[in-house]
Amino acid sequence: MTTTMRSVVLAAAVLLPTMVWAQAPMTPPREERREERRAERQERAEQRSRLRRVLELSDVLELDNSQALKVEDTLRRFDEKRRPLREQVREAARTLILAAQGDPAALAQADAAAQRAFEARAQILAMDRELYAALAKELPAQKRARLALALARAGNGRDMKLPWKAERGGDD
Repeated sequence: MTTTMRSVVLAAAVLLPTMVWAQAPMTPPREERREERRAERQERAEQRSRLRRVLELSDVLELDNSQALKVEDTLRRFDEKRRPLREQVREAARTLILAAQGDPAALAQADAAAQRAFEARAQILAMDRELYAALAKELPAQKRARLALALARAGNGRDMKLPWKAERGGDD
Protein backbone atom coordinates (compact mmCIF):
# COMPACT_ATOMS: atom_id res chain seq x y z
CA MET A 1 0.00 0.00 0.00
CA THR A 2 1.15 3.42 -0.75
CA THR A 3 1.49 6.10 1.85
CA THR A 4 -1.46 8.01 0.43
CA MET A 5 -3.64 4.91 0.53
CA ARG A 6 -2.60 4.24 4.13
CA SER A 7 -3.49 7.81 5.05
CA VAL A 8 -6.94 7.44 3.48
CA VAL A 9 -7.56 4.11 5.28
CA LEU A 10 -6.34 5.56 8.57
CA ALA A 11 -8.50 8.66 8.15
CA ALA A 12 -11.51 6.48 7.30
CA ALA A 13 -10.87 4.29 10.33
CA VAL A 14 -10.72 7.35 12.56
CA LEU A 15 -13.53 9.37 10.99
CA LEU A 16 -16.04 6.62 10.22
CA PRO A 17 -16.95 5.89 13.87
CA THR A 18 -17.16 9.61 14.54
CA MET A 19 -19.49 10.14 11.56
CA VAL A 20 -21.66 7.18 12.58
CA TRP A 21 -21.81 8.44 16.16
CA ALA A 22 -22.75 11.92 14.95
CA GLN A 23 -25.60 10.50 12.86
CA ALA A 24 -26.89 8.16 15.55
CA PRO A 25 -30.05 9.36 17.19
CA MET A 26 -29.27 11.01 20.46
CA THR A 27 -30.86 9.25 23.38
CA PRO A 28 -32.13 11.62 26.00
CA PRO A 29 -29.88 12.00 29.00
CA ARG A 30 -30.58 9.66 31.88
CA GLU A 31 -32.18 12.41 33.95
CA GLU A 32 -34.66 13.25 31.18
CA ARG A 33 -35.67 9.59 30.81
CA ARG A 34 -36.04 9.33 34.58
CA GLU A 35 -38.25 12.43 34.60
CA GLU A 36 -40.38 11.03 31.75
CA ARG A 37 -40.86 7.74 33.59
CA ARG A 38 -41.77 9.59 36.77
CA ALA A 39 -44.34 11.68 34.89
CA GLU A 40 -45.83 8.54 33.31
CA ARG A 41 -46.04 6.82 36.71
CA GLN A 42 -47.74 9.86 38.21
CA GLU A 43 -50.23 10.00 35.33
CA ARG A 44 -51.10 6.30 35.76
CA ALA A 45 -51.43 6.76 39.52
CA GLU A 46 -53.72 9.75 38.98
CA GLN A 47 -55.88 7.73 36.58
CA ARG A 48 -56.13 4.82 39.04
CA SER A 49 -56.99 7.21 41.85
CA ARG A 50 -59.67 8.91 39.76
CA LEU A 51 -61.18 5.55 38.77
CA ARG A 52 -61.23 4.46 42.41
CA ARG A 53 -62.93 7.72 43.42
CA VAL A 54 -65.50 7.44 40.61
CA LEU A 55 -66.33 3.88 41.60
CA GLU A 56 -66.61 4.80 45.26
CA LEU A 57 -68.76 7.86 44.57
CA SER A 58 -70.93 5.86 42.17
CA ASP A 59 -71.51 3.30 44.88
CA VAL A 60 -72.05 5.81 47.69
CA LEU A 61 -74.35 8.05 45.66
CA GLU A 62 -76.02 5.18 43.78
CA LEU A 63 -75.27 6.71 40.39
CA ASP A 64 -76.13 5.29 37.00
CA ASN A 65 -73.53 5.08 34.21
CA SER A 66 -74.23 8.50 32.70
CA GLN A 67 -74.05 10.17 36.11
CA ALA A 68 -70.79 8.32 36.85
CA LEU A 69 -69.32 9.59 33.57
CA LYS A 70 -70.24 13.15 34.54
CA VAL A 71 -68.55 12.65 37.91
CA GLU A 72 -65.47 11.28 36.15
CA ASP A 73 -65.35 14.29 33.84
CA THR A 74 -65.66 16.67 36.78
CA LEU A 75 -62.93 14.85 38.71
CA ARG A 76 -60.64 14.94 35.65
CA ARG A 77 -61.07 18.71 35.25
CA PHE A 78 -60.26 19.29 38.92
CA ASP A 79 -57.31 16.86 38.81
CA GLU A 80 -55.84 18.82 35.90
CA LYS A 81 -56.09 22.06 37.87
CA ARG A 82 -54.73 20.39 40.99
CA ARG A 83 -51.72 18.74 39.27
CA PRO A 84 -49.40 21.81 39.22
CA LEU A 85 -50.23 22.55 42.84
CA ARG A 86 -49.38 19.00 43.89
CA GLU A 87 -46.09 19.29 41.99
CA GLN A 88 -45.40 22.54 43.82
CA VAL A 89 -45.98 20.75 47.14
CA ARG A 90 -43.68 17.89 46.05
CA GLU A 91 -40.91 20.30 45.04
CA ALA A 92 -41.20 22.16 48.33
CA ALA A 93 -41.11 18.85 50.19
CA ARG A 94 -37.92 17.84 48.35
CA THR A 95 -36.29 21.10 49.39
CA LEU A 96 -37.46 20.66 52.98
CA ILE A 97 -36.15 17.08 53.12
CA LEU A 98 -32.76 18.24 51.90
CA ALA A 99 -32.81 21.06 54.43
CA ALA A 100 -33.70 18.62 57.20
CA GLN A 101 -30.70 16.54 56.16
CA GLY A 102 -28.47 19.60 56.48
CA ASP A 103 -27.93 20.55 52.83
CA PRO A 104 -26.58 24.15 52.97
CA ALA A 105 -28.28 25.30 49.74
CA ALA A 106 -31.62 23.85 50.85
CA LEU A 107 -31.30 25.36 54.33
CA ALA A 108 -31.34 28.82 52.78
CA GLN A 109 -34.55 27.97 50.92
CA ALA A 110 -36.37 26.10 53.69
CA ASP A 111 -38.64 28.92 54.89
CA ALA A 112 -39.65 29.85 51.35
CA ALA A 113 -40.31 26.18 50.51
CA ALA A 114 -42.50 25.75 53.57
CA GLN A 115 -44.46 28.87 52.62
CA ARG A 116 -44.92 27.61 49.03
CA ALA A 117 -46.17 24.27 50.34
CA PHE A 118 -48.66 25.94 52.70
CA GLU A 119 -49.96 28.21 49.92
CA ALA A 120 -50.35 25.34 47.46
CA ARG A 121 -52.15 23.24 50.09
CA ALA A 122 -54.52 26.15 50.77
CA GLN A 123 -55.29 26.37 47.04
CA ILE A 124 -55.89 22.60 46.92
CA LEU A 125 -58.27 22.90 49.86
CA ALA A 126 -60.17 25.65 48.05
CA MET A 127 -60.39 23.39 44.99
CA ASP A 128 -61.75 20.60 47.18
CA ARG A 129 -64.55 22.94 48.23
CA GLU A 130 -65.22 23.82 44.57
CA LEU A 131 -65.25 20.12 43.69
CA TYR A 132 -67.80 19.42 46.41
CA ALA A 133 -69.98 22.28 45.16
CA ALA A 134 -69.75 21.08 41.56
CA LEU A 135 -70.64 17.49 42.44
CA ALA A 136 -73.32 18.37 45.02
CA LYS A 137 -75.29 20.97 43.08
CA GLU A 138 -77.99 18.58 41.81
CA LEU A 139 -78.04 16.12 44.71
CA PRO A 140 -80.61 15.86 47.49
CA ALA A 141 -79.43 16.66 51.03
CA GLN A 142 -78.84 13.05 52.08
CA LYS A 143 -76.64 12.35 49.06
CA ARG A 144 -74.77 15.64 49.59
CA ALA A 145 -73.95 14.45 53.10
CA ARG A 146 -72.76 11.11 51.72
CA LEU A 147 -70.70 12.94 49.12
CA ALA A 148 -69.05 15.10 51.78
CA LEU A 149 -68.16 12.03 53.84
CA ALA A 150 -66.82 10.17 50.80
CA LEU A 151 -64.68 13.13 49.72
CA ALA A 152 -63.35 13.55 53.26
CA ARG A 153 -62.54 9.87 53.38
CA ALA A 154 -60.71 10.02 50.05
CA GLY A 155 -58.86 13.17 51.10
CA ASN A 156 -57.61 11.65 54.33
CA GLY A 157 -56.50 8.46 52.62
CA ARG A 158 -57.69 6.27 55.46
CA ASP A 159 -60.28 3.57 55.66
CA MET A 160 -63.34 4.96 57.38
CA LYS A 161 -66.54 2.95 57.84
CA LEU A 162 -69.43 4.76 56.27
CA PRO A 163 -72.28 4.64 58.81
CA TRP A 164 -75.20 4.33 56.38
CA LYS A 165 -73.60 1.23 54.85
CA ALA A 166 -73.14 -0.35 58.29
CA GLU A 167 -76.82 0.27 59.04
CA ARG A 168 -77.90 -1.38 55.80
CA GLY A 169 -75.60 -4.32 56.43
CA GLY A 170 -72.99 -3.28 53.85
CA ASP A 171 -69.40 -4.35 54.25
CA ASP A 172 -67.72 -0.98 53.66
